[in-house]
Amino acid sequence: MQIVPELSVRYGQATSAGVKSQNDDCLGVRIPSDSSLGTKGVAMVIADGVSSAEAGREAAEICVQGFLSDYYSTPDTWQVKTAGHRVIVAINSWLYGKGQAFAEARKGFVCAMSGLVLKSHSLHYFHVGDTRIYLWRAGQLEQLTQDHRAWVSPKTSYLARAMGLGMNLDVDYRRVQVEVGDVILTCSDGVHEFVTDRELADCIIRGREELDACCEAINAQALAAGSHDNVSCQLLEITGLQDMSAAEVYDELGRLPFPPPLEPGMSLDGYIVERILDESPRSQLYLVKEPGSGRTLVMKTPSELYSDNPAYIERFLVEEWVGRRIESPNLVKVIDKHQPAKFLYYLMEHVEGVTLVDWMRANPQPEMGQVVRILEQIVAGVRALHRKETLHQDLKPDNILINTEGVVKIIDYGSVAVAGLKESAVPFTRQAELGTKRYSAPEYVLGRRPSTRSDLFSIGVIAYQLFGGGAVHPYGDSMETAQSVRDFSLLKYRSVTASNPLVPQWIDGALAKAVHLHPESRYEALSEMLADLQQPNLDFLNREGLPLMQRNPLAFWRGLSCALAVVVLLLLLRILVK
Repeated sequence: MQIVPELSVRYGQATSAGVKSQNDDCLGVRIPSDSSLGTKGVAMVIADGVSSAEAGREAAEICVQGFLSDYYSTPDTWQVKTAGHRVIVAINSWLYGKGQAFAEARKGFVCAMSGLVLKSHSLHYFHVGDTRIYLWRAGQLEQLTQDHRAWVSPKTSYLARAMGLGMNLDVDYRRVQVEVGDVILTCSDGVHEFVTDRELADCIIRGREELDACCEAINAQALAAGSHDNVSCQLLEITGLQDMSAAEVYDELGRLPFPPPLEPGMSLDGYIVERILDESPRSQLYLVKEPGSGRTLVMKTPSELYSDNPAYIERFLVEEWVGRRIESPNLVKVIDKHQPAKFLYYLMEHVEGVTLVDWMRANPQPEMGQVVRILEQIVAGVRALHRKETLHQDLKPDNILINTEGVVKIIDYGSVAVAGLKESAVPFTRQAELGTKRYSAPEYVLGRRPSTRSDLFSIGVIAYQLFGGGAVHPYGDSMETAQSVRDFSLLKYRSVTASNPLVPQWIDGALAKAVHLHPESRYEALSEMLADLQQPNLDFLNREGLPLMQRNPLAFWRGLSCALAVVVLLLLLRILVK
């Protein structure tokens, strides 16, 4: 479902070899005609092949074609910054590899490149080299990019950064807010070195009605001024952005009415309600039979209490969106409806099994290997979310099911945070992602930016409870009342061995690291935590059998100092007695 109206643009472009026999410039624009216009935006790119590199022209073509195709192939959940950067780095590696393969023929695949993405109310640009991006607004022209040129003398310079020049690529990135009527200009150095910013602005003012002709005029002006290079430029005018009228956004969000409360035996869009699974102030869960196939599914409906709350409706839609786009055997799957819906709801697979809460009650002292196998599946599901730049943010035993075959399923996407969706502007205040404080990392309470390590903290608490055999918490009940940095600084980790003496010291060490109150002190990756739970990490092994100097160096040197002091006193006493 489209949450906000689509943006609209018009563009023009022109390129010419100029006085040269070959045109090493390349440019392109892509304006999607499907839903990716909303999720990915409009892309435009210009590349200028380095004339001293024999394959400069090929490099420019690879950059333009690769960026315009590969960017739209990245997951919808990725931020523009992440998607664009990864695509450009991959293209650079490809160019550098091709250049190395032709090293003996001195056939370098090197070019300058400027790519941009227009999404929602933001312009995102990526820049390497000496092509340029400008923003024209109300008659004023602003240069957004900086040329990556190193000047040896007033007349001599070289390209300090370029695509295909090396494996380690430094890409300039910036995000700029845009308005209706803004014009974005890109051009090669064959243009901007011979046409001043004021002249470029005047050309746009005179030629905005016909953007292709305006680009041709800019190129012609560069050649008339003595440009001895290829000349290329593009113009992209923003003619419409998402309408920020709250009423219109609400109309779109509320396109489907909220369903009424349902009872067993009632039908909604043909789905027969068998029983009510859960009811809360925010939503309802029903076990339903699908018409035709007869398979059992779970239906989630929004609460009528929020029927006039666009932020709530958006969050409900995000839940279904995530469930459709992220595939994993350890994540509950959202199911397609058998016909167009007449009400707002979504369907999920029905998992026959028990919650992790019930499993822990039935297994107060589980076998260690069994616990690790459960954690492996939880991590697999969360990693699938993280690969799509999505945080779950409400990982807890109540949101984890174990089916009759022992397969773990993570459920409830009600608190997910999707990086890519946050870039879309809306005229209302988005709901803060709600988690469960007992399992949430301190950064949520302290108002700091969460990360994948925040989900790792939650998994660490779950692992602690699994090994500890119950509802124990690594920081006790004080965790739920902590509100400030000082409150958290007073919390002390409680060894899981106090609840279950059979837990090895190295597992306790891994748990302590996973639930560390400071994100930077936790594991960097879920795989690292799993590795330390699967086999002993020497850093966490029981050190009681080691010499004191290795177990506690500070205590060793303090003891040695005390012993030496005693010896010195005895010697002094002996001298005095004599």
